[in-house]
Parts: sequence; structure tokens; C-alpha cells
Amino acid sequence: MTHPLVPTILELAAPIAESLGLEIVEVVLQTNKRPPVLRVDIRNPNQDTGLNDCEQMSRSLETSLETGEIIPFAYVLEISSPGISRQLDSDREFDAFKGFAVIVTTTDGEGVDKQWRGKLKGRDESSLYLNQKGRELSLPRSEVVKVQLDNNP
Repeated sequence: MTHPLVPTILELAAPIAESLGLEIVEVVLQTNKRPPVLRVDIRNPNQDTGLNDCEQMSRSLETSLETGEIIPFAYVLEISSPGISRQLDSDREFDAFKGFAVIVTTTDGEGVDKQWRGKLKGRDESSLYLNQKGRELSLPRSEVVKVQLDNNP
């Protein structure tokens, strides 16, 4: 379940990321940890996300969060890259990682799993779309079990 402050934090963080040439992949506020942790995953769409990207985002976001007094309790801010073996779940992640190499695991009605590799084209209500060496592949979403970034494209 998403913490109620996440949409407000995302609203603040997105323009900051954009001004730095970055994209927000995910925002999670983990209040079950002591102290609570605000984790913001970013990516640089033009190159591998580096430490410099994380540092710039951390400094800029920290200043804005403190100035806006959005989070009314002490917390730890973590800025990171989602990592190459990341599993994609949300529409936002599917949009952010269009064009990236992915591994899709599907299962048919008899429980047989199969893996598909290709570049993510997107998804809609009924299908997930991959590009496999110039050929479009459509997989029924009802059969998709997992979609993760491929670290060996």
C-alpha cells in the first residue's frame, strides 16, 4: 500500500528530476523502519545512472523537502538506481523502461512457464508488446507472470 505522502513527494520530485535530466522510477516511504526511509529510484534515460546523478538528485530533493516541510517526522532519504535485475510492476515503470531489454516469464493454462526476451514496446489492458529483432511479439497479460530488466541483452 502506498503511503499517503507519496503523491505529494512525487509531485515535488518529478520537476527536480526533469531539471537534472533524470526520471523518477519509483517513490516509496517505508514507515515500518526506524527511522523511516524515503527511497526514490531514478534513472538517467541518456546513459547509465551514476553516483553523480544520485548525489545531484539527493541534494536538490533534500532541500525542497526541508523547505516545504512535507514530511512531518525524521526520515532517511535514499536516492538510487532501480538496478538492472529490477522487476517491472507499475504503468509508470513500463513507460519509463520502454525500449529496454527485458525478460518476460509467462505461464499457460497448464502451468508451463516460458521466457521471452526482447525490447519492451509497452502494454495495454490485454497485451504486453516486445520487439524481438524487428519483429513485434504480443503476449497476453493474463499469461504474464513477471517482467524484469535483462542484464544480458
